[in-house]
Amino acid sequence: MQFDSFQSFLAMGGYGLYVWLSFGVGLLSLLLLWWHGLHSRRCLIEALRKEQARQTRIRASQQNGEKHESKA
Repeated sequence: MQFDSFQSFLAMGGYGLYVWLSFGVGLLSLLLLWWHGLHSRRCLIEALRKEQARQTRIRASQQNGEKHESKA
């Protein structure tokens, strides 16, 4: 399809509003999906770091408890 001017390109033969809204909604959906993936990944990594730190503290506490029991 060939257009005579930029304005006729935007109008899309009378269907411009539908066409451009469809592109906008599609692009917005993709951007939201991308953002949600990044946000979920960051939250998951932070939760894993906290869990690893917790496990490290538990192991250190258990080792300290064993050392105190063997001295007694």
